[in-house]
Amino acid sequence: MQRPRKRPALEPVEPASTAWLASHLPAAGGVLRQGPRRPLRSLVWLVALLVVLASILSLQSIVRGFYPNQTLLLGIAFLTVALAYGAYALLVRRFERRDVDELAPGRLPIELLGGIALGGLLMTAVVGLLWLAGVYQLVWGRWTDWPHDVRETLGTGLLEELLARLVIFRMLACAFRVRPALALSALIFGGAHLANPHASLISALAIAVEAGLMLAGFYLLTGRIWLSVGVHAGWNFAQGAIFGAPVSGMPSDGSLFRSVPDGAFASWITGGTFGPEGSAVAVAIGSSAFLATMASLKRKTRLQRLGAG
Repeated sequence: MQRPRKRPALEPVEPASTAWLASHLPAAGGVLRQGPRRPLRSLVWLVALLVVLASILSLQSIVRGFYPNQTLLLGIAFLTVALAYGAYALLVRRFERRDVDELAPGRLPIELLGGIALGGLLMTAVVGLLWLAGVYQLVWGRWTDWPHDVRETLGTGLLEELLARLVIFRMLACAFRVRPALALSALIFGGAHLANPHASLISALAIAVEAGLMLAGFYLLTGRIWLSVGVHAGWNFAQGAIFGAPVSGMPSDGSLFRSVPDGAFASWITGGTFGPEGSAVAVAIGSSAFLATMASLKRKTRLQRLGAG
């Protein structure tokens, strides 16, 4: 009897993501069709998508110049995000020649709401551990406008996941496969936050791990964007609206609590003025969530193969 071949020891992402990658490559004839020039076409298509979507999203800035009312601006923000998602779906159908499964609405409610809850729990764990370690103080605040916080964090999650995961990560995966795309898209996402107030190289690397990798992992696991959007929104909502900490360096006003880091500790421990997501604790929790997601993806793929066999 022939002995089964032993699996390679390191197989966390690529084999499990092969089916995902195949489902995100179009049939013959699309812009991402098979061929020696597909990596180049993928990168050109990445730029084209970003240009179109950024042009639509820039309408927010135009409206802001004429109508500075915050409620109106939030409404316009959601309208432009909806237009951007619609444009993405139309472009993918037309030029990639496939169904836009990553925006399939059937699982939207459960994945979005579940993601919001999960993101909130993850950030609660970050702040809770910092508080238990004596690194942070928590005092009661005054939550003045929670509906605004809900709309803002959800809008940010929708916008950033559209660009970072559906365009940048997906196109890099088509060009270079999934493992390099995970690393490259995470570095791009972290680097984009270097322009934020109080940012540093350490905070950018932290964002690259706990957002760039973790959120891409949720997208890989489900094949849809809704869980990533939910976790992104829940993470930001808990950090800013509930715990009153800066969100990626942006100050939070009117929160349930106020989180105050102890200045006696180094900023890489507390996150400093950038916020708790710049802390070592956040990096540890984000990377743990990513590794757990990759383990779930590997197990899911193995079960699918057994079912197919």
